[in-house]
Amino acid sequence: MVTPSGAAQEATCLRLLVKGTVQGVGFRPFVYHLAQKHGLGGQVLNTTRGVIIEIEGTPAAVAAFVRELRAHPPRLARIESVEEETVPCRGYRAFTIVKSRGEAAREAMVPADVATCEDCRREVFDPEDRHHLYPFTNCTNCGPRFTIVRDIPYDRVQTSMAGFPMCPACAREYHDPADRRFHAQPVACPACGPQVELVDRAGRRLAGPDDWREAVWERLQGGAIVAIKGLGGFHLACDAKCAAAVEELRRRKGRDAKPFAVMARDVETVRRYCHLEAAEEELLTSPAAPIVILERLSDCPLPAALAPNLRTLGVMLPYTPLHFLLLSGPLDLLVMTSGNKSELPLVKENERALAELGDIADYFLWHNRPIVNRCDDSVTFVLAAQPRFVRRSRGYVPQGINVPRFSRAVVLGIGGEMKNAFCLLKQQQAFMSQHIGEMEHLEGEEFLQESLSQWQKFLAVTPEVVAYDLHPDYAASRLARSLPAAAHVGVQHHHAHLASCLGENGESGPAIGLILDGTGYGPDGHLWGFEILSGDFISFRRHYHLRYLPLPGGEQAVRQPWRTAVSYLCGYLGEEGVALAYELWGKTRQAELEVVLGLLRTRFNSPLACGCGRLFDAVAVLLGLGELGTYEGQLAVELGELVPRGALGLPLEPYPYAFAGEEIDAGPLVASLWQDCRQGTAKETVAKRFHDTLVVLLVEAAQRVAGETGLSRVVLSGGTWQNRYLFLRVEEELRRAGLIVLSHRQVPANDGGLALGQALVADRRWEQGCA
Repeated sequence: MVTPSGAAQEATCLRLLVKGTVQGVGFRPFVYHLAQKHGLGGQVLNTTRGVIIEIEGTPAAVAAFVRELRAHPPRLARIESVEEETVPCRGYRAFTIVKSRGEAAREAMVPADVATCEDCRREVFDPEDRHHLYPFTNCTNCGPRFTIVRDIPYDRVQTSMAGFPMCPACAREYHDPADRRFHAQPVACPACGPQVELVDRAGRRLAGPDDWREAVWERLQGGAIVAIKGLGGFHLACDAKCAAAVEELRRRKGRDAKPFAVMARDVETVRRYCHLEAAEEELLTSPAAPIVILERLSDCPLPAALAPNLRTLGVMLPYTPLHFLLLSGPLDLLVMTSGNKSELPLVKENERALAELGDIADYFLWHNRPIVNRCDDSVTFVLAAQPRFVRRSRGYVPQGINVPRFSRAVVLGIGGEMKNAFCLLKQQQAFMSQHIGEMEHLEGEEFLQESLSQWQKFLAVTPEVVAYDLHPDYAASRLARSLPAAAHVGVQHHHAHLASCLGENGESGPAIGLILDGTGYGPDGHLWGFEILSGDFISFRRHYHLRYLPLPGGEQAVRQPWRTAVSYLCGYLGEEGVALAYELWGKTRQAELEVVLGLLRTRFNSPLACGCGRLFDAVAVLLGLGELGTYEGQLAVELGELVPRGALGLPLEPYPYAFAGEEIDAGPLVASLWQDCRQGTAKETVAKRFHDTLVVLLVEAAQRVAGETGLSRVVLSGGTWQNRYLFLRVEEELRRAGLIVLSHRQVPANDGGLALGQALVADRRWEQGCA
């Protein structure tokens, strides 16, 4: 081989195995162009192990190629490792892309779905382009991935695009290494790809590819509800500015108060209704295109029914060409809520949409590209300048998360009963599933089983160790115990929260844990939820907890928080509390109140509980925010949003509380708070003081445990930590006390991240032989 200077050099040949998210993200075209740039020969191909590259040329050029490959991969790629091996020179005269092949060991990953890129968006609105107004335009840099894949390697024949043969023009782009659509598996155009149509409730076609936009606009402007098939399932859409349409959607869906997400035409539209910080805009416009929870402007003119009693709104931008086209006309803001009946899985098939959503939607805008993997929108917010998850799903799955591992076993964490998502540990990575949802219905269990089977196929794994929550009645835990495995490991709910946060931060403990949520089954048979722990992946110790109080009627008290308020009044204030209960509910709920008081006296069907969520419920009821909860955490969210926006800069003004051994006595808090309520103190002031009490209490508890154990790291986990004010003030005070704070950024703090902790605990116990 001759260098440009004319000096002869020996050639060298390297074989590289690149692992990670390197398929379906333009990686092979990138490698091709990189080889051309450095004047190298060789080949690249997708395999189930990853991308294999053979590169041949001068040692200097090969080294430069490898450096650039590692340092500047394609925007959507995630390189986990590059294995290098020197092999005999092949005498390559050119660089080629070789057809993919399957092998026994699978280590490549399916890529996540990616929002429409700017190039494709421009083509969709260019009258001279052959993709003009085509709702399924995509390229190597964007489009469906996870939601259309049946198996790997990620090639067209393994996706739901297999039924759409490419026309000559698409085939030419697909096979041209210089083209943006080179090996873009979902590539399509109006001549050869999927088509959209509008139908009525009977499935009768009303409009097709040429006139669907005008037909949908007309109906949405008339107040209709339209079910729209997207990437991972159906949305239910209506005009977000039409209060009557929003309220009708609530009535039909049976969703009294849970906030609806909206889709805005562009960032300028978002700014007309919401505050938008730089980090929020970056998240909103990212390739994942999640829903971002934003604070509404004080003079926001949108209907209150979008998010009743909240000052925030979940907003997303269009992430498919169909969405861009839908919002290119007279409507700039649409409700886009999950297309399902409350608490059931997202609908993804056309015929099932007619059957299941026919009494909600007036019309259906669907297409003929099958959705293989159901996938809800991700829900995020920005806290302390960091993106956080409420729900991690579309746009992020199936990306792996690097975690500390102790065994080589494949471990499954099955997740919880609410906000379910499961987790598979393989090698050094945790793979969290898409949002599965609630397990209270058979459909939820079926979705979990179907998804687990698909993920096992993608990863080519069979779990050797299965972890589950200790609650004896959880459907997810029952399923986990039925799966064949070498070991089944029960993991306490709050221990799993602690481990989840440790693991995503690359740590294994021990650490202090401030674990706050609604309820989780404790080893003593009671319902925990306000836990000050210390522990690692093996075990934990409970140092402090909120005093136990009975939940009259069990789950009924969760759905009817006024019952919890009665329990708090009676439990903390005694006979005075009973008198207050009669004063508050003796006229409006006399018969029910007698039943509740009877349950408290006899302790019948009144499990003992100490959840932070129940404390929030009781305080919210006493503040007059409501008596019933129509969705999980409703009153807690409303109470959190009642804290004034400018309160972060104000001094802490806690109510009194007390430590009594391991118990935290909230009696002084309840008594003082009620006095403020009775005296007419502003609700915002009371809400702030309540939060301030928790801040001071939790920091004191953490300092006590740190003094006793010598630990300096403090984990914040559990759904309560999605409360902005509480998180920011506690984090600030802990750091001021010299403690190191660990929080969630890669998985939700709520039960959506529980499976990661379950899996990590089971992994460590298996390695230690104590599973």
